[in-house]
Amino acid sequence: MIRILKYSDVDANEVFARVEPKMDVSGIVSDILASVKRDGDAALFAYTEKFDKAVLKTLLVSKEEIDEALSLVEPRFLDILHRAAANIRAFHEKQVRTSFIINNEPGIVIGQKIIPVDKAGLYVPGGTAAYPSTVLMDAIPAKIAGVREVVMVTPPGKDGKVNPAILAAASVAGIDKIFKVGGAQAIAALAFGTESIPKVDKIVGPGNAFVAEAKKQVYGQVSIDMIAGPSEILIVADGKTNPRHAAADLLSQAEHDKLASAVLVTDCMDFAKAVQAELEKQIPLLDRAEIARASIDNNGKIIVADDLKNAIEIDNNGERLVVEVAQHIGDDIVRCIAMGSTDGLVRGTKAVDTGKSITVPVGKETLGYDAWTGWPEAPAFERSSN
Repeated sequence: MIRILKYSDVDANEVFARVEPKMDVSGIVSDILASVKRDGDAALFAYTEKFDKAVLKTLLVSKEEIDEALSLVEPRFLDILHRAAANIRAFHEKQVRTSFIINNEPGIVIGQKIIPVDKAGLYVPGGTAAYPSTVLMDAIPAKIAGVREVVMVTPPGKDGKVNPAILAAASVAGIDKIFKVGGAQAIAALAFGTESIPKVDKIVGPGNAFVAEAKKQVYGQVSIDMIAGPSEILIVADGKTNPRHAAADLLSQAEHDKLASAVLVTDCMDFAKAVQAELEKQIPLLDRAEIARASIDNNGKIIVADDLKNAIEIDNNGERLVVEVAQHIGDDIVRCIAMGSTDGLVRGTKAVDTGKSITVPVGKETLGYDAWTGWPEAPAFERSSN
């Protein structure tokens, strides 16, 4: 059961503290990278059979497989993908930088040339869960930046097929090539190139400890976005928020990983207890209940503060901030966005620390928007020459 704590008893730097097992995967990853660099596709086929239990004849996803995936997903899901893609596109189109030349004095010419990277590689998790949102949020900024070729790698299931939701999202995002390979071996393929998979200029996307370590080890030979850690979410909510919604939002990140940290800050003890009870109702209903249970019990927290403005002391430390309040609580925390919720909910987001955010629908229209700090943005796929 999630813990309920008083704000005065919590160190702001320990809000997202988690119980982490000691595991050093650097040696294993180093061996995988060397094998793929040496043996190319043969190593990818071998590792896919070993780790994903899938025996493949080809790594490239065919058009027929994509068409089949599009026929398998619900029409409403496709509509949501298209709407999300439009919102992501509208946001990132505003970020594109332009080249310029300054010639204010005779004989002096200075300027900056903005050039997109030639090839970008997207890693999309697909082993224990499918994240079509990752596809959209990684691919669309690259396309907007003008990347010539966007390729995606994602692990197949035991049947050798990629999750239909992932392929549908890839189709909507306009990804050029999709390959059925995951883990550290997929990062190696993107970094070094193989007979089937092209070497890319930049690798983006989240993954498990092996993927993160692989990105760390290939950095320098290829550009990367970041070393992603376990998921985090901080929700700021008052007593007027629907506890069902707050619990669902906590679980949206808790189910990602047993190491995920889901935290709620509220100024109402009754609401805190209601969310605690709601979590106990919802966790057993999840397909990934075991993972969510471990995350909530070990790393989850509900913090009760005297004033919601206390949340500003901790909201800079997390990956994701979600505000669920029925009143404006100050520009220092959030620019509230009215969503027309049936319960008068107002949710908004602001990437307070970095100023970077991606605003996308999460598929539950009345539940508003999330802000991601650290996802690739259009300038991340551009190079400048001064």
